[in-house]
Amino acid sequence: MPVVEWLPVFVSEAACQMLTESLNFCHEHKGLRVNAYVIMPTHFHGIVFLRRFDPEALKAKLTDFRKFTGSRLIKYCANQMPRCFDEVFVASSGGDRQRRFWQATVHPERIETEAFYCQKLNYLHDNPRRKGLVTRPEHWRFSSASYWLSEGKQANDVNLSPVEW
Repeated sequence: MPVVEWLPVFVSEAACQMLTESLNFCHEHKGLRVNAYVIMPTHFHGIVFLRRFDPEALKAKLTDFRKFTGSRLIKYCANQMPRCFDEVFVASSGGDRQRRFWQATVHPERIETEAFYCQKLNYLHDNPRRKGLVTRPEHWRFSSASYWLSEGKQANDVNLSPVEW
């Protein structure tokens, strides 16, 4: 999920924690499961699913997640980020709201094979290294890479759920 105009909101630990707290709330109260994630400075990638298979319910949960986090992060940015960020949120709003945080388009990909899952997992975890932010994927703080590479021994900010094939 990219932030509108790829604004670097997630350079702040507080903004990243808002996202991880929301993921954990959705895990606890909405049945959303996170298998893998990475929060990059301008966007968020995740491999998510529901406790029970229901594509329409998953879409609704992710819509709720986007609305809640977008609203919360817009308020955060108004107080903590340069004024121009809010100007971009207003300019990106469209006709249905006053401000937009997340880009309107989402590109979910249904994962149906283990090979495709592995490809997506590796891409997601390697993103910070490919962008030159760290030398090893497990060094990126807001990612599930260190948890999975340590076989669950490394603590993580998000409640993670395994995928079994």
